[in-house]
Amino acid sequence: MAKRKIRADFRKGHQGKARRGDLTRELAQDDRAEDRLVSSERVSGKGELTRKRTIVGQDGDEASGLSVLRDIGHGSLRGRVLAVFGLASQVRTDDGRLFRCATRRVLKNMSTDQRHVVVAGDIVYFRQDGEENGLIERIEPRRSVLCRTSRKRQHVLVANVDQVVIVTSAAEPTLKPNLIDRMLVEAERNRVRPILCINKIDLVEPADLQPLAGVFGQMGYQVLLVSAERNIGMAQLRGLLAGKASVVAGQSGVGKSSLLNSVEQGLGLKVGEVSEENQKGKHTTTSARLIPLAAGGYVVDTPGIRQFQLWDVIPEEVAGYYRDLRPYINLCKYPDCTHTHEIDCGVKNAVADGRLDVRRYESYCHLFAGDMV
Repeated sequence: MAKRKIRADFRKGHQGKARRGDLTRELAQDDRAEDRLVSSERVSGKGELTRKRTIVGQDGDEASGLSVLRDIGHGSLRGRVLAVFGLASQVRTDDGRLFRCATRRVLKNMSTDQRHVVVAGDIVYFRQDGEENGLIERIEPRRSVLCRTSRKRQHVLVANVDQVVIVTSAAEPTLKPNLIDRMLVEAERNRVRPILCINKIDLVEPADLQPLAGVFGQMGYQVLLVSAERNIGMAQLRGLLAGKASVVAGQSGVGKSSLLNSVEQGLGLKVGEVSEENQKGKHTTTSARLIPLAAGGYVVDTPGIRQFQLWDVIPEEVAGYYRDLRPYINLCKYPDCTHTHEIDCGVKNAVADGRLDVRRYESYCHLFAGDMV
């Protein structure tokens, strides 16, 4: 990409004070001081009150979430973000060196919808500052993300992954199919391969899981029935993770860290217990962490998710992300059919005929109605 000057949006407070303090004293000393005050913004957007700034860089893309990409300086190092701890990021270079990096102020002050400008999995360029410290100067465009809505902003859980392993548990805590549906929508939207992994099958009769597993399997999703405690299905999971960039996601207490401890020997991730009173897990993983695998590739362990509110998805788009509903959309009488109340609806007819799972259809209706949490 060619370098060029770009007008970038910045957060409120980046610019200096629009007016100087103690105007009364200044006017008393100089009658013409009032004429020098900034009272309006120029049409060009280059006045003292603007939140824009001209910087030299390259255009980003939609996945990056940034207005621009800062140009990198001479001698910058390339690395991947392993984890983010507050204002510092742990970055691993291509030759295996680890650095603790701060983020350049101009990047943090860019106006974006994201909660954090740097996330686990990001490819960054940074300037070395000492033997183990650095300053991130540029964030490369993200080829894929897994995100949700948090406090009305985009919360990117991880970037640059090939597949997402959606972990749920057969029991303790109870399985939540609707949470799986939302995460499948996010995976479909970002073109990330989803793998459904049902853990703790030793606590139930495996045959009881076949109806649910069969519904997802018929849609083409790979479903694994595993038990980290009994080492059931671990070899298959280990093979799927080898050589891939993966993220493990799911609600608290389903055994994500236990699965990774079984996949990668000597990892020693902290494991918590599920409350007997409310069947909810405790947060033992506090931030997303990228873990290189001995078999190649890496996996990202994420904090437990109790709510998964979709980001930037409008109700009219939901049906297109349901793999089992898509074939019947073109059979609807009306091109703007919502598949909820219209007559001669191809989706509703498929449900009535038994070709579509009733629970999946009800899950779609909840999301379409705005129940994104």
